[in-house]
Amino acid sequence: MDEPVFPVPEHRSRLLEGMARAVAAKGYAGTTIADIVREASVSRRTFYEHFQAKSECLIALYEAASHNALKVLRAGIAPAHPWEAQVEQALAAYFAALAANPLLMRTLYIEILGLGPEGLAARRRVNGEIARFMLEVVNGAPGGGPLSPQMATAVVGGINELVLEYIERDDEERLVELVKPAAQLVRAVTGK
Repeated sequence: MDEPVFPVPEHRSRLLEGMARAVAAKGYAGTTIADIVREASVSRRTFYEHFQAKSECLIALYEAASHNALKVLRAGIAPAHPWEAQVEQALAAYFAALAANPLLMRTLYIEILGLGPEGLAARRRVNGEIARFMLEVVNGAPGGGPLSPQMATAVVGGINELVLEYIERDDEERLVELVKPAAQLVRAVTGK
C-alpha cells in the first residue's frame, strides 16, 4: 500500500509529533523507530528520508518545541510597558505554555539530557537563543539593563533548573508559580 503524497514539511511535522507521542508513552530509551513511524502514520523509509537516527529526530523535536516556546515569549512582550512588566508577561505566557503540555515538556527537559554531547549541544543552542531574546528585551527597553550575555545565560539556566524541580515533583501544572521568582532573578542580575 502506497503512502499518501504529502509535502515534505508535513511528513517531518508528523514524524516530530509521532516522536513526541512515542517518547511520552515509552520514554526515549524504550521508543523505537517502529513506534515513531506508527504514531506518525508514515513509512520507515519516510523516517530515514528526514532523519538518520532516533536521536536526530528527538533533537529536531526539542528544537521545534523550543522555537515555539520562544514564539510564546515574544508574543508575551508588550513594548509599551516597562521592561519589568514585559519580563513578567513573557514569563507568564511561557510557563503557561509549558504547563499546557506536561508530557511533552517532561520528555524534552529530561530526555534531551540523555543524548550526551548531541543533546547538550542542542540544549546550548536553544538556551543561547532564549538568552539573546532576554538581552534584547531587558537591554532594549527604557530603564532596562544592563544585562550581560553571561548573566542572561545564567538566568536561563536558573529558570531551567526551577522548571526541572517542578517536573521532578510532578507539579508541572503549577509552573506559573515560577513567574515571580524568575522575574526576581532577572531583576537581581540587572541590579534593579
